[in-house]
Amino acid sequence: MANDYPVVLYGASGYTGKLIAWKLAERRIPFVAAGRSQPRLEAEMAKVPELAGHDYRCVAVAHEAAALTGLFAGARVVINVTGPFMQLGEPVVQASLAAGCHYFDTTGEADWMTMLKTGYGPRFAAAGLALCPANSYMWAEGLLAAEIALETPGIDSLDLVYLADSQTSVASTKSFLRMCTKPQYHIKERAPAMWPYATGYTVTLPGEHELFSALPWSGGGEPVWYQGDARVRNCRVLVSFRNQEMFRVVLGLLERFEAECRHLPPDEQERVTNRWGGEVTAVEPPRENPEVNRCVLSCHGRGSTASVNVVLRGNSPYIQTGVLGAEAARRVLRGQLRATGFVSPAQAFGARSLLAALAEEGHLHWQVHGA
Repeated sequence: MANDYPVVLYGASGYTGKLIAWKLAERRIPFVAAGRSQPRLEAEMAKVPELAGHDYRCVAVAHEAAALTGLFAGARVVINVTGPFMQLGEPVVQASLAAGCHYFDTTGEADWMTMLKTGYGPRFAAAGLALCPANSYMWAEGLLAAEIALETPGIDSLDLVYLADSQTSVASTKSFLRMCTKPQYHIKERAPAMWPYATGYTVTLPGEHELFSALPWSGGGEPVWYQGDARVRNCRVLVSFRNQEMFRVVLGLLERFEAECRHLPPDEQERVTNRWGGEVTAVEPPRENPEVNRCVLSCHGRGSTASVNVVLRGNSPYIQTGVLGAEAARRVLRGQLRATGFVSPAQAFGARSLLAALAEEGHLHWQVHGA
């Protein structure tokens, strides 16, 4: 089935998919809203008021590479929002490559990113296509701050902390529980170093009087992008939520996993984290309120003597993900893609350009101290 729409949004009926659909409509980009259930697609798209009068089409498709390749044929951009990505994502990547589409997704799973980097990056590069996972609040926001920090001469070490204050979606909860039970890495002296399992850390953030408990949260996407980058000697990422009661629940589940599930086969581990994720978050949250759902990202950059601190203060992390997905599509369609193969959002479009796009919509402001 040939497609005459330039963008396919796969997984459109989910929480994040609807936000990307909204932002595509604002940019007047026609798209296919794709997924596995036609009735659900139509029902969920009808809940997005910004789609009224917009040119889009709902298409149900089997979740396998051949059917997806047929749907993607003729498109230029695929935005994949179907997680957990290590469980569901590979057929979408295979189909994007086969159909000649640039691929973007919203993953937070560092093991998925590493698999794409080693398993598909060279093939996408040879085809002249972008393979850009985590084009989303997590991990793009930390990446953008890190790129600003690296503009300061002498900076080679990055220490990042995310603090968010939004409810998590159903798919996000399943993804983060699975990814937090897998090996999680940071960069230490240019080599991967593993975080200990089920271990919390105490962090501070600019403008906050409280201390927060944090977790590596799969290790973050930034170490995946910066591994092998000559500019970066060390890179660590921690994540926290203002809802510390919820955070303690997550840490408790990770401790339970170590006690009860570490010995299980990998497929059974995935079933356990899916089940627990469905119990933690059973219904989708409402659309974020920028006045309520605020976030902070702090990046400390160090060198032998140089130092810099980049602080991003913003709101609505999931809506930011919607902006990043739609901006990626718009920039590809305008011929503004800067790099192909396995690329970060900053490599694909430029860090300051993406920061400006988020700031223009009122979702972000940044400050640089100590440069």
